[in-house]
Amino acid sequence: MREHSIRANGLTHYVRDSGAENATPAILLHGFPDSADVWNAVTPALLEEGYRVIAPDLRGFGRTEMAPRTADYDIATGAVPDILGIIDHLKLGKAHIVGHDFGAPVAWALAAHAREHFISLTALSVGHPRAYLAAGMQQKLMSWYIVMHQARGLCEWLYKRDDWALLRKHWSAHGDINAAIALLARPGRLTAGLNWYRANFALRRIAEMAKAPKGDDIVRIPTMGVWSDGEKYLAEDQMTGSARFVEAHWRYERIEGASHWIPYEAPDRLAALLTRHWEDAAFDA
Repeated sequence: MREHSIRANGLTHYVRDSGAENATPAILLHGFPDSADVWNAVTPALLEEGYRVIAPDLRGFGRTEMAPRTADYDIATGAVPDILGIIDHLKLGKAHIVGHDFGAPVAWALAAHAREHFISLTALSVGHPRAYLAAGMQQKLMSWYIVMHQARGLCEWLYKRDDWALLRKHWSAHGDINAAIALLARPGRLTAGLNWYRANFALRRIAEMAKAPKGDDIVRIPTMGVWSDGEKYLAEDQMTGSARFVEAHWRYERIEGASHWIPYEAPDRLAALLTRHWEDAAFDA
């Protein structure tokens, strides 16, 4: 494995780079409260299939630098240029893009607005942003924690008190919660992670997404949505409804017996789904 410190979009990004440099690249994007570690169990199977795996720590997470302002965590102006800068630095050409949790909306945005860089898209757990907003009451009830995350200072205090008891309870199924807490416990890092919610789920931002021109965020590359039946934060209809926003081959896969943390709990099943999707996308190209 090669480790890179890449300067892009005003920050220094930590990036793990595994596999042959001339192999087809796959960029794997994590979410909250994670780092590139979330892909550790999935990566070996992808390498065995001959892919090059690029796994960055997103801005504010892991070993990547924090941005100073809440607005800096907006996906469109923060994460999307970050990933495009990494692609340019590594001279990757076209890659498969995969996102889990908050990495999924980043991947949706990249596929919609910079599709010339990508062969296929895979979204784990989180569907297309418009499908998420249009989902039914079950999804709205499951999103209660996003409202809590808007409370600057109070949310940080609630999560940290009693040795992070609330965060441990809320993310109880996480595959390595102690490691995640160790990363969030560093100065400023919990706020940086929560700023992803504050920048992208504030009422103003949601209203902007709702008013955006229809078709502006349509995905036109082969896309797979993966959802797990033990999911506590995201309803199935926000993933299945994503088909309306894909004008290319769409595949939906439901993983049984796994929680939100698919890369930890079902790495072999996930790797098999990914490689099949990638093979089909390459054949269609």
